[in-house]
Amino acid sequence: MFVVVGVTGGIAAYKAVHLVRLLVLEGHDVHVVPTEAALRFVGLPTWEAISRNPVTTSVYDDVAQVRHVALGQRADLVIVAPATADSLARMTAGIADDLLGTTLLATAAPVVVAPAMHTEMWQHPATQANMTTLRARGVHVVGPADGALTGGDSGPGRMSDPEEILARALEIMDARDSATEDAGADLQGLDVLVTAGGTREPIDPVRYIGNRSSGRQGVAVALAAADRGARVSLIVGHVEADVLAPASAHPRVRVSHAPTAAELHDAVLAAAPAADVLVMAAAVADYRVADVSDRKLAKDRGKTRGLRLDLVETTDILAAAVAARPPGQTVVGFAAETADGAELLERARRKRERKGVDLLAVNRVGWTEGFESAENTLFVIDADGETVAEVSGPKRVVSDALWDAVIRSRTR
Repeated sequence: MFVVVGVTGGIAAYKAVHLVRLLVLEGHDVHVVPTEAALRFVGLPTWEAISRNPVTTSVYDDVAQVRHVALGQRADLVIVAPATADSLARMTAGIADDLLGTTLLATAAPVVVAPAMHTEMWQHPATQANMTTLRARGVHVVGPADGALTGGDSGPGRMSDPEEILARALEIMDARDSATEDAGADLQGLDVLVTAGGTREPIDPVRYIGNRSSGRQGVAVALAAADRGARVSLIVGHVEADVLAPASAHPRVRVSHAPTAAELHDAVLAAAPAADVLVMAAAVADYRVADVSDRKLAKDRGKTRGLRLDLVETTDILAAAVAARPPGQTVVGFAAETADGAELLERARRKRERKGVDLLAVNRVGWTEGFESAENTLFVIDADGETVAEVSGPKRVVSDALWDAVIRSRTR
């Protein structure tokens, strides 16, 4: 594997030397990307000697090779150890003012972080909020351990041992490789259209009606199809750049944007006739404002209190796509419900019948589940009203299970 090891400025950097050595002894091509602060703990010659590769911290070196993004693009795995409180905050904010920052933004590879800091810093609400965000983006976290810290302190914050970090990283890669091998190239030759993200319906030039969809599930569906050999067109509403980045970098995914329900309707109906499979995973607004203001609606408490909006239903994109579907096309709808158990499945069956789709994927959503999460639970209902798939886990795992159901549906 091509492994990038990011090292940030903490005393635990000395332990990262052993981690790099273990990776090299395993036969991996290891490239160390230290921060300037990290070099105050372990010098550049040590990293080059241990990794057997040249080391730099600057985005201005090897400019002709576009090294500031090339490392991230080539990486099969990225490990940041130690990951200080500062580096985790920078990762969360997407700060890219050095080689490690640009590498992390440019990579679609699994990212593993091994936090290391004093207990008070680890337990601080800012650090915990950053960890929640990073986990939601799919970053894998190893540790920290509870033990002796610098200065005689003790508690949670100690960087996990290099052997543990290596073992966890290899487990992650083995699981990913197994999923890829199981999937194979069973979508080879198919043209797939996927929608993702939430639409935003304008009220005025400043405000909009929207929803909490992050687009992670739809993007994961597109990536899974591409990795299984399909040619993928991905039409997105609102999706954050870091969520969309892996799809934008994938050679078999073409990304286009349709921020409102009306624009998504037009984009889908234009592209759908060429698709073998259409997956409508976008969270489309059910309503839009009847009359959008060209100017920001003023808040004048002296004259009125509150704001009344006249809302009208948006066009049913899924129903329109089904009505215009070409022969042989498989259409998959998505439904997000706050119901549970039998009621959830019954609502899914009614919606599948009403929409006329081949498969309906339904998931339960709430304040803390479904939206804005790295994991999901999905039930897939077929044309007979049967539950043909039930899967929980990371959204990429859920996506592969969905494609398994699509393939079974197409071969019936």
